[in-house]
Amino acid sequence: MITLKSEILEELTREGTVIVDFFATWCGPCKMLSPVLESFAENNKTIQVIKVDVDTHKEVAMNYSVMSVPTLILFKDGKLVKRQSGYMTEESLVKWIDLK
Repeated sequence: MITLKSEILEELTREGTVIVDFFATWCGPCKMLSPVLESFAENNKTIQVIKVDVDTHKEVAMNYSVMSVPTLILFKDGKLVKRQSGYMTEESLVKWIDLK
């Protein structure tokens, strides 16, 4: 998993399937989702998971109209495919991505 610092999100999502997790350190559901995403990333090496702290990267969150956290955005080959807000189990995450 990558935690966004100075990297440009558009470059990171240009190729392949990427999940971007918009989170906040003070957010309870975000803390619950974090181990789910870590497990998912370990089990699905072909899908990149990027974490974006909305308090640190407000402009990135605003650019993607993130109004609540956690918000997951799925990119495929640079295109925003779908988004989901709130906690998900790993099983729900896999179904949301359509891996099955």
